Amino acid sequence: MAFTLFTRRPTPAEPPAPEPWPETGETWTPEGVTIAQRYYNQAHAVVLVYTADEGPSGTYYSVACLGCHYATRENGQRTYSTRYGLADAAKVANEHATTCRALPRDIPARPDDDTVRERLHSWVRDARHQEGDVQLWVSDLDLIRLTLQRTNGWIVDVLQQLVVDQPDVARIERSQFGDYVSYYARRLSEN
Repeated sequence: MAFTLFTRRPTPAEPPAPEPWPETGETWTPEGVTIAQRYYNQAHAVVLVYTADEGPSGTYYSVACLGCHYATRENGQRTYSTRYGLADAAKVANEHATTCRALPRDIPARPDDDTVRERLHSWVRDARHQEGDVQLWVSDLDLIRLTLQRTNGWIVDVLQQLVVDQPDVARIERSQFGDYVSYYARRLSEN
């Protein structure tokens, strides 16, 4: 009888359903990012701490306010490792939330594929200059990931297709030491 008390296993509990945001009545998890934390500002707009990818040096986080247009991904005061870790991003988000009085805005609508594709193409074209090729990092898009709402894989596919369609605008360079691929915006012609 005593052994039966120790052999019973409790049934696993169901994870709680995400609670909707009070100002919108729904939850929002944009495609392509993982939301780590949410804060409310003084007017109940949400300040998000999110990540888009695990980089080679770890996971980096960005902060964006859905009330005002505040967004940041790095500490400009440091000279090395300027990207935010979770603790630093949480501190920045909390500091912003305590001072921001912006009213909540609507959740950004998910744009269609053609709009995002054109936005990425213009990002590559704008990165070009006459001094030489410019290396492009998908992580450079972290600040606008909430409006792009696409995964890294989708973005990489668009960049690869751009290289095929417009080889005078972008190129790919494969690493000789592994499967790593770098993307470059080609140098502007000197016309």
